[in-house]
Amino acid sequence: MPIAFKEWAVTVRALAEGEQLLTIRKGAAPQPGREFRLAHERFFLYPTFEHQTGDLVRESHQPELRRALEEGVWSDGEPPLHTFVSGAPLQQPDRVRIRAWAEVTDHFTIVDPRCVDALSPFYVWTPDYAQKRLGWRGRQPLHVLLLRTYRIPRPVTVKVKDEYMGPHAWVELQRELPFEGTPVLSDAEFERASEEIRSITSEARAITSEAGQPVLV
Repeated sequence: MPIAFKEWAVTVRALAEGEQLLTIRKGAAPQPGREFRLAHERFFLYPTFEHQTGDLVRESHQPELRRALEEGVWSDGEPPLHTFVSGAPLQQPDRVRIRAWAEVTDHFTIVDPRCVDALSPFYVWTPDYAQKRLGWRGRQPLHVLLLRTYRIPRPVTVKVKDEYMGPHAWVELQRELPFEGTPVLSDAEFERASEEIRSITSEARAITSEAGQPVLV
């Protein structure tokens, strides 16, 4: 069965339209001799509607919040937009639309808030939210994953199951889906953006290495 990665609906929408190239994660508590490992490097994007508030999305992307509701299907109709963006308890959709998949093309590990801010052109969250993710779990580094995203030929509607809920990042979809489709950015566009992202993280590493605090591990 295909594996899907859970992300906010507005983030999934941004990834599927080429407006975001990154996702960020904190690893579990470190264990001696063990490195951060991503469970899957190619996956479908599963939109969620929990814990998402409008003030965590930058102002320029606020109009996209209503469109993000299109990622879900409710039997009683879409919930009011103000409920969705306020973070108030929201009835979960009966189904969600899977419209894209992604593969991880690079992985950066950062600890410097300046680097998080410099990467802000490549995500739709507020830099403040991204920096809060950096501060979560103390001094553990933030893992930045560069994603190449592909739109599948036709969106597929998937029934929301109880086992899909909860804090876990991965879900196993109960239907077959092929990894096919069109990249949301051309090869040239993606390569230019990738080089800029690598330059940002490399520059941050050089600056903080001089201070004895490496950013990129």
